[in-house]
Amino acid sequence: MLRQFSLASIGLVVGSILTILGFVAYVTGNATLNLAGFFYGFPLFLGGLALKNTELKPVKITHPPSDEILALRATQATNTQNKLRRDVTRYVYGQNIHLDRALDLLELKPLDDGACPILEGLYETSVEGGYTLVLEFKSPFVPMNAWESKLEKIENYFGPGIRAVLSQPQDTRIHLALIAQPDQTPVEA
Repeated sequence: MLRQFSLASIGLVVGSILTILGFVAYVTGNATLNLAGFFYGFPLFLGGLALKNTELKPVKITHPPSDEILALRATQATNTQNKLRRDVTRYVYGQNIHLDRALDLLELKPLDDGACPILEGLYETSVEGGYTLVLEFKSPFVPMNAWESKLEKIENYFGPGIRAVLSQPQDTRIHLALIAQPDQTPVEA
């Protein structure tokens, strides 16, 4: 539940309130509140600013899952699919893009960070009866044929028990479907 809230925003709000209370206490001559406000509020405020500078917002879920998909997730989703879904739908600090390391290991990350594919959304569906997690990338500088040449590597990275399917709904969009293969994967919810 906490992962859905921005720690940076919480630090900024609480730090600001404590710092303002510290200033008010200073003006009114209340030494105890003055010290608490300055010694706790200002560092908390600065910490919130630092976190805000490195904050990466959660990826949006473009199509909310139906009850049938949630039931499939509970019975068929692999550990990797569950971890991936949880990781990209929470606030992250200290990364420039979601799946930064994965794109680097899959050799889908150009040297220029501005040319890297950006995960913009995800949704859950069913393909041929298997639970499927679809990652929606904006990929204007990494063409579809580069993705296709890494398909086996993608399956090995996100597998075992995963089949990867690529589609290109628009010129600069790549959808990566990670399909659970229930007969090949031990189930763990």
